Order: sequence, then structure tokens, then C-alpha cells
Amino acid sequence: MALAAALVAGACAATAQQSFSERFSAHNSSMAAKQPAFITPLVGPDPRLLQYVRASFSHEYTAAGAETVSYGNGRGSGVIVGDRFEFDYMPPSYMQHNSSAIDGFGDTSVLAKYRIASGNAEHGNFAVAAMLNHCFATGSHKNGAATDSFGPTVAGGYGFGFFDVMSSLGGTMPTGKIAAQGRSIAWNALMQAHVTKHIWFEVENNATFYFGGSHDGKMQNFLTPAAFYVVRHKEWKPTHPFFIIDGGMQVATSGFHSYNHNLISEVRMLF
Repeated sequence: MALAAALVAGACAATAQQSFSERFSAHNSSMAAKQPAFITPLVGPDPRLLQYVRASFSHEYTAAGAETVSYGNGRGSGVIVGDRFEFDYMPPSYMQHNSSAIDGFGDTSVLAKYRIASGNAEHGNFAVAAMLNHCFATGSHKNGAATDSFGPTVAGGYGFGFFDVMSSLGGTMPTGKIAAQGRSIAWNALMQAHVTKHIWFEVENNATFYFGGSHDGKMQNFLTPAAFYVVRHKEWKPTHPFFIIDGGMQVATSGFHSYNHNLISEVRMLF
């Protein structure tokens, strides 16, 4: 009797563990019933909740013409908690300058996202979310910010037919050395087109306005075309991970810009 009870208890524990694992991996699938079927923008924030891992690389040129490569590009991973929250972790990227500047790791960031409202294609095809980012000044050899900072953002999106539009407005507020660093406001606006089952195209406009610091009163603007290839076979279960291969380039369209021709390439996995 004792052996049978132990076996039953073990089976129940295994079932419970399997049930938790299934619930964890099913978050993206369950959120599909509450959100639009967009693609996360290349640069701007996504107003939807996602569970993902994102490997990103960027290759840009500074205003002085120096070549800089970022291994990580400030991207990372995120998990969904319940049906309202997403928590992201962005580990420090490694910066390779190819100049007299010293290579090293950048800052570390965490982000909390709250889904305010959303609906799938049958219920409005929209999403609105609020986010709060905290950047920790962990950069080595001046490869990051001078102090920690907070970044509140509001983002929204709306889909119609094979197209969708998204926009976001946010800011960067350092926790210290305000006179030296200043503050900034970032505005992103974009349109995406779902041209085939696997291919999406996107055009983003990324604008940053500076207040205080060395860039006081200036703004920089980029036009960012991008393309996405979604790898997901029809025989996969809804909870099966799927991959996205994407890339694009930020091209400066403003007279002032701290960098230009920023080529970004990524591999993403949603699970």
C-alpha cells in the first residue's frame, strides 16, 4: 500500500510539473486570442506581451566615421506573467569600437510591461501598453551611461487588412549627473506589411529629442526599413517555438546624428 501511494504521489507530481511546463510554454498561444498578430518592431517597442529570446547585432558608424559593432544590441529575453504583465532582461552588450576607444561591455537593463487593453483581429485588432525600463550603469571603459536611468514609455498599435501601424512615446531620465547627461524623449512610428505567409516588411521612423547635456536642443531622426522572415510550419502545435530572422538599417535623416548607417541583424525565438 505504501509503495502504491508513493507511485501515485510521484505520478501526480509529474503531472503537475508537466502541467506547469505546458502552461509556461503556452503563454504566447493564449495571448494570441487577446492580441493582434503583429511582428515586434526592429527598433521601437512592441505594445503586445511576448515570451521570447532575441539575439541581436548592430554595425554602425559614428559621426566621426568610426566603425562600432554591438554584440547584443541591448536586446535579451522576456517572460509573460498572468495575462497583463511581461518582464524583460537585457544583458550588457559587448562593444567593439575599431578605434582608439576601449572595447568593453555596456549597460544592463530590465523592463516591466503592462497590457492596458488589446483585441485580436475579431475584436478590434489593437494593443495598448505601458512600460517602465530601468537601465543599470554597468558599462566598462565608458561603454555605457554615467548613471542609472528610468525610461517610461507608452505604446500602441492597430491592424487593418495586411497592414498595421504602431507608435510609441517615451523618455530617458537619468538618476544623477543631469546637467552632464541631460534627458531625452523618443518617438517611434512605423508601418508593417504582411506580404506573404512568411515575409513581413516594415518602415520605421525613430526620432529622439534632447534636453540638457551636450546635445541640448538637438534632435536626431532615422528612417529604418526592415524585413522579417517567419519560420513556422503549419504542422507545429500552437505552443511550439518558432523563429524569426530579421534585419534592417537605420539611416540618419537629420542634420545632427550621433551615428549613421546602423545595420541591425537578429534571430528571435518565441516560446
